[in-house]
Amino acid sequence: MIKHKVPTTPTNYALWYTYTSQQNPALNAALDQSLAEQGHCTPTLCDELYQAYLASETDRDVQQIKLSLTAMMQELSHSMADTLSSTTDFEDVLEHTFDKLEQAENDGLSLEETTNLVKGLLKESRHLRQSAGNFKGQLDSAQKEIASLRAALNKSQQEANEDALTGLYNRRAFDRDVESISQKQVPFSLILLDIDHFKSFNDNYGHQLGDQVLKLVASQLKVSCQDGATAYRYGGEEFVVLLADQSLSAARQQAEIVRKAIERISLQDKKSRERMKPITASMGLACSEKNESPVQVITRADRYLNQAKQLGRNRVLPIA
Repeated sequence: MIKHKVPTTPTNYALWYTYTSQQNPALNAALDQSLAEQGHCTPTLCDELYQAYLASETDRDVQQIKLSLTAMMQELSHSMADTLSSTTDFEDVLEHTFDKLEQAENDGLSLEETTNLVKGLLKESRHLRQSAGNFKGQLDSAQKEIASLRAALNKSQQEANEDALTGLYNRRAFDRDVESISQKQVPFSLILLDIDHFKSFNDNYGHQLGDQVLKLVASQLKVSCQDGATAYRYGGEEFVVLLADQSLSAARQQAEIVRKAIERISLQDKKSRERMKPITASMGLACSEKNESPVQVITRADRYLNQAKQLGRNRVLPIA
């Protein structure tokens, strides 16, 4: 543990004691492979190996339940937000139709029989509008309950390393890992990635499809990341790839692989059967320099990311 500068926490001690005593060949093989690929052992890797090889089934089941509940509540909350938006639009249509029908009645544009029919339609329109208003009130109340439950679940999720929606490591895991690598004075590169036009995509197609895009991008990151690169969900539609002991040139090659993989994502709106526009991402790169903090490296990568967006998106900067 001293050799690899691993903190002597109870779980880490149990992990490395089992490793040195060679009680679990599968654990030893996994740890040896990780050390060969990355050259060091990050806090996230220690936690992952402990969960995989030493934690009890009960501990793993509880953790999985937390992740599943968090993911479910996130998707349900987005679905509820979309429903509320649709209800508001429907009320606007009803209001507009109601006004036109009233105008037709006042101008005497119909025969007596048609007038009676219009009056019936007006009555039904009023009833439907009232029902829609009541339904919106119920959704508002449910949304508040969901927000409360999400807050409680998020609090329990703070100690976890995994992002519930995408299955990638989360921001907490990234902060711990990059700080650990920096303290060990291991050089590293970063790829900071942002999905292009994600807000407008959410506005046009709804949060459920937005969540699907996040999952698909995360899936491509998992498949595309090579040579010890580790992907994290940094927040919202931003992701970050950490490449320990890798040059900026290696990060650029990795970023282009990821960019092209994301470009191949094909998604269809199930409601309208409309094929979505290609999903693209902009990326900023940075490589650590001597005596530079992780925050400084991230800031530089973020600056290049913003430049990539300003220059038209779907590109990697710096070029060289």
